[in-house]
Amino acid sequence: MAENVSARPTGDEQSSAAPAYNSSETTVHYGPDFVAQLAAMEAGVTVEEQEAIAALPSGSALLIVRRGPNTGARFLLDADVTVAGRHPDADIFLDDVTVSRKHAEFHRDGTSFTVRDLGSLNGLFFNGERIDGTAALIDGSEVQVGKFRLTFYASRADRRPVA
Repeated sequence: MAENVSARPTGDEQSSAAPAYNSSETTVHYGPDFVAQLAAMEAGVTVEEQEAIAALPSGSALLIVRRGPNTGARFLLDADVTVAGRHPDADIFLDDVTVSRKHAEFHRDGTSFTVRDLGSLNGLFFNGERIDGTAALIDGSEVQVGKFRLTFYASRADRRPVA
């Protein structure tokens, strides 16, 4: 019969990312920080990107370019309306011929975000599907603007606790 052995932190080493330990239980409970870190690792988020996401103030979000020109570039969504396009005056300047001058618009309503196509020639894709209207963004949503694939990350301060 296998023996159940577990290590237990001593002193002040335990954090919200560490499992809760109870010697009478055989189930380990992980906190919301650990769950968020695990999801980020599975999505290919670097430690530096995790730190940038963790530092986002309430009511803001981050778009990270995953594919296309400028892979790894980060764009802060901290205004009520943010326009992405090829025009130099766009809030998010995406310099590629596959991007319309004013391609997409990101809207913030409190702590919620949506994206909509602004009548672009090549369309706007949300999680792999072309959209004509508006789509609600959640953590990990992918938005494709021309050759750019951007992943959306909301502020951790605005996330609901894991039940």
